[in-house]
Amino acid sequence: MKKINSFMLAILAVCLVAPVFTSCDDKDETIVQNTINNIVSEYSFNDSIVAKQKATSKKDVAVLLVAFGSTWNNAFLAFDATKAAYEKAFPEADVYICFSSDICINRASAGENVDDNGKIVKRDYYEPRYLLHAIGAAKYSKIYVQSLQVIPGEEFAAVVASVKKFMNNGYITSAHLDDAYLAKLAEDEAIFLGMPLLNNPEEDVPEVAKQLNALYANEVKEGAVAFMGHGNPDNYDTFKANVRYTQLEQALQKYSPNYFVGTVDMPDNYKENVMERMEEKGITNGKVFLHALMSIAGDHAHNDMAGEGDEYWNPMAPESEDVSWFEFFGHKDYTPVVPVVKNHPQGLLELPGVLNVWIQHTKNAEFLEDAYHSMYPEE
Repeated sequence: MKKINSFMLAILAVCLVAPVFTSCDDKDETIVQNTINNIVSEYSFNDSIVAKQKATSKKDVAVLLVAFGSTWNNAFLAFDATKAAYEKAFPEADVYICFSSDICINRASAGENVDDNGKIVKRDYYEPRYLLHAIGAAKYSKIYVQSLQVIPGEEFAAVVASVKKFMNNGYITSAHLDDAYLAKLAEDEAIFLGMPLLNNPEEDVPEVAKQLNALYANEVKEGAVAFMGHGNPDNYDTFKANVRYTQLEQALQKYSPNYFVGTVDMPDNYKENVMERMEEKGITNGKVFLHALMSIAGDHAHNDMAGEGDEYWNPMAPESEDVSWFEFFGHKDYTPVVPVVKNHPQGLLELPGVLNVWIQHTKNAEFLEDAYHSMYPEE
């Protein structure tokens, strides 16, 4: 299926409000109509696939895993393994997975990367709205939506908004969902939201720290262990979730002062800030083990963290975002080490103890009580 890109959706949005501002010309109207047709086709396709799955399995519970996405084959394999783990943990449910990133969806479908044998890999993933609509069209009696985000930040807010829009029949489609069905989901308290990995600072943060230390206790005896998360810029720090990275570092340092947690986007917590904190503890050289604090090892892990070579180093601007953590620490008298499994760094979903935290969040997921006829997560 052809994916709908952000540019076309932007045109659609402009043209739909055109009477207020201006009018779209014939060419734009054609683009808009084609875009609508493609969107409707996307809904129909997913409705059909999910309907067949439900008819085959005869299950009445659905679990939808919502990831940001990736274009890397090793990440696809991690998502496959995660889906399989959920199927084992929830034998009564049909499990689906979707991407929230249009860019990842489009590039995965186009085959942006290759597998370890050099073969181009194309994967079709879909946005939450399509899978939610399809699950609703199939009339599952109980729905769990599980965020695969690490922190309850901007991307998680988008997941919440998607669920609320689904519950309010808010998507463009040729056939709206049965509103009586949606009302019954709300009445029966049968729509559940599983929280991100580090949602609860009192419970999740110490548990994830415990699991990470169990894996990397030997590394931290040899040198520093630095985790690279994503983080959000200040103006996108939804729910003030960036603090989870600081809290995780503090929890890890109860096991060893040689643990550090930085990000690619959180202000004052970049690689240079991590190095400053290392120096404050007297760590000015030696090994630095680098791990991705992200659900999967995709572009950020392979490039921003583990990127090796001149293209990842800029002597004129060593703190530039184009400089990888590997090259940055390598040029600062440290010896960077990126542990790999099957030629790739690992993401958090590939760590069974950490994945189990997400699974427990799904098992403990609460009814999203304000989902029906309430569109915004802030209210």
